[in-house]
Amino acid sequence: MFKDFFRNRNKYVTVKRDRNGDEKLHKSEGVFSPQGKTKEGDQLWIKCDFCQEIIFNKKLMENQMVCPVCDYHFRVSARDRLKWLLDEGSFIELFSEIVSDNPLNFKGYSEKLQKAQKETGLNEAVVTGRGKLKGIPIAIGVMDFSFAGGSMGSAVGEKVTSLIEYALSKRLPLIIISTAGGARMQEGMLSLMQMAKTSAALAKFDSAGLLYISILTDPTSGGVTASYAMLGDINLAEPGALIAFAGPRVIKQTIRQELPEGFQKAEFLLEHGMIDRVVHRHKLRDELFRILQMHRLVGEVS
Repeated sequence: MFKDFFRNRNKYVTVKRDRNGDEKLHKSEGVFSPQGKTKEGDQLWIKCDFCQEIIFNKKLMENQMVCPVCDYHFRVSARDRLKWLLDEGSFIELFSEIVSDNPLNFKGYSEKLQKAQKETGLNEAVVTGRGKLKGIPIAIGVMDFSFAGGSMGSAVGEKVTSLIEYALSKRLPLIIISTAGGARMQEGMLSLMQMAKTSAALAKFDSAGLLYISILTDPTSGGVTASYAMLGDINLAEPGALIAFAGPRVIKQTIRQELPEGFQKAEFLLEHGMIDRVVHRHKLRDELFRILQMHRLVGEVS
């Protein structure tokens, strides 16, 4: 019965490739707000989710979406992260032609994908490419929670795997910034298979002695946490980020016990040895530069 499921399908082919070429220059696409609006001026004021302070949108953007009152780190778009981290004009997007299909003919899934693409201006929940960070060439992937909750489907797995293989072929340091709500249920087992695929690609990357830095942001959960997000040579996280496989509410209901304060937050994971460092968004570019510099020096010495 299980074999019959795949008999009339192309073997594991669940993504489509547009014919727009492999690479295209990145262009910023407006101002992001937590409510998902992307056009500048759509929203003048935003309420902080943590301290409830009312903040002028322009001021919040100038502060890289960090609350100036309580330091709460808002969720941000992939495009904005690339703009803040990389040298101006250096980012070239790769694998943008890889987009999700509807392999299981899940009702309404194609329409949801089209809606997400229209609302975010992205073709998938991850943006992949190459660029320079203070002059150092890198391969980089950035997930975007506003696209289907950052869920990992076949296209996300394929783009991440392609990026890893590209970094390996060019011998570039690899940075992946994760934010995810887990695997994409509309693709069933084909989505779960991406955990093994991305992990296998990283194993080859690691065997080549190359550097992989994983950055976990709020939230990073499910299959992404159980695969490439936690496999970095160095795992960094933003302050207050929720990092989990199953969420705290699910765990609490399952074990019927009270959870420790701050359970599954970045600081809790740091204290228990699950990540290497919690880094403020304002300091992330400098921190990555120091790590990349050290790795280059070690490589030159060895």
